[in-house]
Amino acid sequence: MVEAIEQFFLETVGRHWCVFFCSLLPIIELRGAIPLGAGLGLPFWQNYLISITGNMLPVPFILLMIRWVLEMMKKVKGLAKVALWVEAKAEKNRPKIEKYSFWGLMLFVAIPAPGTGAWTGSLVAALIRMDFKKAILSVLLGVLSAGIIITAISYGVVAIFQAF
Repeated sequence: MVEAIEQFFLETVGRHWCVFFCSLLPIIELRGAIPLGAGLGLPFWQNYLISITGNMLPVPFILLMIRWVLEMMKKVKGLAKVALWVEAKAEKNRPKIEKYSFWGLMLFVAIPAPGTGAWTGSLVAALIRMDFKKAILSVLLGVLSAGIIITAISYGVVAIFQAF
């Protein structure tokens, strides 16, 4: 079954678009997209650029609209709990980011760990009302840094396995 799903996506959208769409997804982001691209045999530089582009695409929308979206979600019975959970997650990370502001947000996004990344960083930046331009640049620098780390790890692991 997994092979059928893989074959469907690869034949329908291709390797590059698979990586792009994966990098758009929250939680997975480029931390999952770059290893996927490495596994699919994309050259590291293409994989890196595609993953960065996909990961950054939702950032301006998150920064500009997330507060409004969360308020609308709170008005819907089934979505109110989700909105409160998202706000709680952002609040949990707020002190780390506010303490160092621009560089704190950049480092938070750059750390390749679960729960960090462009989506969460943008969410926190929006909720603490960080300046839009500063937030975009900070998230971009964090995504670029995380991309370098994940690319180095992913292609190093691929090279090790190819040696055997």
